[in-house]
Amino acid sequence: MPSFSASLCRPGPTTRSWAYRDPANLTVLGRAALLLGADPKMVLDKLFEPVKKAAPDLRDIHLATGQLALDKGDFPLAAKIFEDALKRFKEDADLQFGLARALMSGSRPQALRALETALDLNPKHIPAKLLLADHLVDAEEYEEAETLLKEILAVNVRQPEAWAYRAVMAHLRNEPAKETQCRNDALRHYTNNPAVDHLIGRKLSQKYRFAEGAAYQRRALKFDASYLPAKFQLAQDLLRLGAEEEGWKLVNDVHEADGYDVNAYNLVTLRDTTEKFVALTNAHFILRMESREAKVYGPRVLALLTRAHDTLTQKYGVKLEQQTIVEIFTEQKDFGVRTFGMPDNPGFLGVCFGRLITANSPASARGHASNWEATLWHEFCHVITLTLTKNKMPRWLSEGISVYEERQASPAWGQVMNPRYREMILGDELTAVGDLSGAFLTPKSPLHLQFAYYESSLVVQFIVEKFGMAKLRAILADLAAGKEINAILASNTEPLEKLEEDFEKYAQSLAKQLAPGLDFEKPKGIAGLMAMPGLATPEGTVPLPPATPLGPDGKPLVDPLKLHPKNFYILNQQARRLMSEKKFAEAKAPLLKLVENYPTQIGGDSALWLLAQVHRELKETTEERAVLTKLAALDADSVDAYQRLIELAAESKDWPVVAENARRYLAVNPLVPQPHRWLARASEELKRPAEAIAAYQTVLLLDPPDPAEMHFRLA
Repeated sequence: MPSFSASLCRPGPTTRSWAYRDPANLTVLGRAALLLGADPKMVLDKLFEPVKKAAPDLRDIHLATGQLALDKGDFPLAAKIFEDALKRFKEDADLQFGLARALMSGSRPQALRALETALDLNPKHIPAKLLLADHLVDAEEYEEAETLLKEILAVNVRQPEAWAYRAVMAHLRNEPAKETQCRNDALRHYTNNPAVDHLIGRKLSQKYRFAEGAAYQRRALKFDASYLPAKFQLAQDLLRLGAEEEGWKLVNDVHEADGYDVNAYNLVTLRDTTEKFVALTNAHFILRMESREAKVYGPRVLALLTRAHDTLTQKYGVKLEQQTIVEIFTEQKDFGVRTFGMPDNPGFLGVCFGRLITANSPASARGHASNWEATLWHEFCHVITLTLTKNKMPRWLSEGISVYEERQASPAWGQVMNPRYREMILGDELTAVGDLSGAFLTPKSPLHLQFAYYESSLVVQFIVEKFGMAKLRAILADLAAGKEINAILASNTEPLEKLEEDFEKYAQSLAKQLAPGLDFEKPKGIAGLMAMPGLATPEGTVPLPPATPLGPDGKPLVDPLKLHPKNFYILNQQARRLMSEKKFAEAKAPLLKLVENYPTQIGGDSALWLLAQVHRELKETTEERAVLTKLAALDADSVDAYQRLIELAAESKDWPVVAENARRYLAVNPLVPQPHRWLARASEELKRPAEAIAAYQTVLLLDPPDPAEMHFRLA
């Protein structure tokens, strides 16, 4: 016999007394069926879709279908539903709020714009205010969040979500009595409401407090063992804590209970992939990878991680009691599901949750190669700092220490000052130290997000240089004790206002030290074209009018270099123009001036790389090699430079240089045979038989065109 909820989707004789067939009532019917546990696809197919076709101007049907997509975790679909609806209902606060919810996890700046619009349309929209409070908690803007919660409670003192957010903030401030009181207030009028503990736990997990978050999800499930949001969040928490058996079981339970939950479906599907991974282990790590990749470079990964472990545990004085789990994914979508619950990857190379690190394989780079060794060093540093603080640290400090430690490990790793960062620092785009975590949530552009990482690392560098490494360790210890970050900074360094003032001067000093012999003022006509060599020009940039008068042929009447002989942008432009005209000998002059004044610039458009190309065209091999050697020592991702150095060194039988650059190449892409082949040959010539054999065997794994030669070499 069909269930009552299912019968709601098929109104017939037995339900004639209430089976109103007009679109508005069918929409209500669908919502009721979902609340009673009806199959979502049946509701969608039998009720919502027919209503949407019959009455596309019915506002409620768009709200209902959008809400269904949100409930099932299909945020891209939800966003499309609300965006389409807003074309019909341009000034609708509820639809703007729905759009904000759909965008919040993937495009927060857009979500906040939708949220702002919703509140402009309805300043008393409580769900929108709650979502804004949620964002403010994420951004560590706790005073602003409290102000907003007071406004909400002034309207409805019983609002459980408002009290739950207060409980979250009390927990983060290490105020257990207040936390308990706020939780009790949230439960006062619905004493076994699982949504309260689920919300508190979810927010704690978003702060990387997974153990505490998991405890709250278990509380929620005591109220209602069938409450799927808590069950799925607990599964995620456990998987990130390394409690995998229970975590995967809960994922399967959620998927069996709700086959339309997108996040649960994604994880169940991912499990089919990860079960085929092989595990490489030692005393400190469990490394899981696709089997072929594990054979090719798995031992290199373990060696790098072990070196990071030995270096950083000693430096920070910490002993890790459990093995760190590292999972490397060949497909970005799999990395996205394991890391974020969705296949989309918003630009991350790796993520650390504490004991667990997830990372993209070099196979997933697809034209955007990066140094996997630097990435894993960065992520393992998070293991150290999250362990020391018991996961109680602001994002800016965690990221800042990791980028700082990259630079300490290798001069080619981590972010360094460049013309764009110089411009941002001197142009008043520094974020105040107390607000830095928010800079990661709502950056104006991808560049501003990268700058947030860089600025955070400079704050750490400033603290270490001015106050000492011991003070940085003391800051981490105080965080573990539950103290508030700004108070911690004040007690271990100087009052926050003074710290921010001194740091600003420090950052500006570093910016001014970048190539002081060059002029970085952007001439008109070049501003849009030459924002910074090595980085893509922003879309939609329009060049300004030329700085010098043009002749009938469209060329400047006055050589810009005579007017601006030290201008960074004009020197770059002149060099490129001469190279495009194949006037390589003439191009050397501006490039040499750039290299002399800015010898640390890196990237495919750097003066060092361009000068190396000029030397190559002029067959000046000695000079080319010298320039490439400088670039290779500074740039962790420059496989073209490594490859060319290998070729030049092999011609002169300089086998140590061949081996060095083959290893550099492998740190970016170990999945191609060439660097392994060259490492094998160099090791053979340097009388390192074990390394040569391992490298030749790896070449054979990569399906070389001449396997017979590899077998001959091995023999």
